[in-house]
Amino acid sequence: MTVHFVGAGPGAPDLITVRGLRLLQSAQVVMYAGALVPEELLAEVPADARKIDTQHLDLAEIVGVFTEAHAAGQDVVRLHSGDLSLYSAVAEQVRRLEDLGIDYDLCPGVPAYAAASAALGVELTVPEVNQSVVLTRLSRQASKMPPRETLANLGSAGALIVLHLATHLVDDVVAELRPNYADDCPAAVVFQASQPDQLILRGTLGDIAQQVKDAGLKRSAVILVGRSLAAAGFRDSHLYSCDRVREA
Repeated sequence: MTVHFVGAGPGAPDLITVRGLRLLQSAQVVMYAGALVPEELLAEVPADARKIDTQHLDLAEIVGVFTEAHAAGQDVVRLHSGDLSLYSAVAEQVRRLEDLGIDYDLCPGVPAYAAASAALGVELTVPEVNQSVVLTRLSRQASKMPPRETLANLGSAGALIVLHLATHLVDDVVAELRPNYADDCPAAVVFQASQPDQLILRGTLGDIAQQVKDAGLKRSAVILVGRSLAAAGFRDSHLYSCDRVREA
C-alpha cells in the first residue's frame, strides 16, 4: 500500500490537480481536515472507502490509521489543504512513515499565496521591481521561527513578502516591515482565496492593519507586501522581447 499525501488547493474544489482528484477517486481510506477541505471533494471519494476527519486527532492517532491501513493493504489519501510544501505538517508524518517502512508519495496542490495572487490579478515577480518572493510567518503561539528569520532580516532586500498565519498579528507585521518598506509600500490581504466568501483588501503598509481590523479578519488570510503589487511603467520581460535573439 501507499500513503498518498495530496494538496487539495486553496479552497475552491476545482483547483485540486487532476492527479490529486484521481487519487481521491480511487482511495480506500481518506484522511482529511474537516474544517479545511471542501465537501465537494469528499463527494468524489468511493462510497465504500473509509473517511476519517483528522481535525481532532493528534499525530500518534493519525499514524495509527496509517499503520492499520498498511496492515490491511489499503491505499490511503491524506488530504491536506493548500500545498504540501508550506506549513502542512507533512514532514513529521513522513518521518514516521519512513521509520515504519511504509511507502508514501506527495502530490502538490495550488498554494494559498498563488490563489491570492490570482485573486489580486497580479504577478508577484515584475521585471526590475520585485524578482524574489519570501514566504514566511511570525513566531508567536506556534513553533518558534529560527532566530535569524525575522521580518526585519527577511525584508532587508525589499523582496515581495507573503505572510501566512499572521492576520491576527497584523500590527506586528507592519511594525517589523516598516523600516525596510515604508508606509507607502503597496500591501494586500486576501481572505479565503478562491472561495465563495473571498475578500480582498488593498492598501499600503500604512493603512492595511486598520483595514484588517475593520473587516474583522483573524484567520484564513494571506498578507502580501511589496512594490510589485501596484507596479506601473515597468519594463517588459526579456522572455518576449523583440530584441531577444531567438534560435530558428
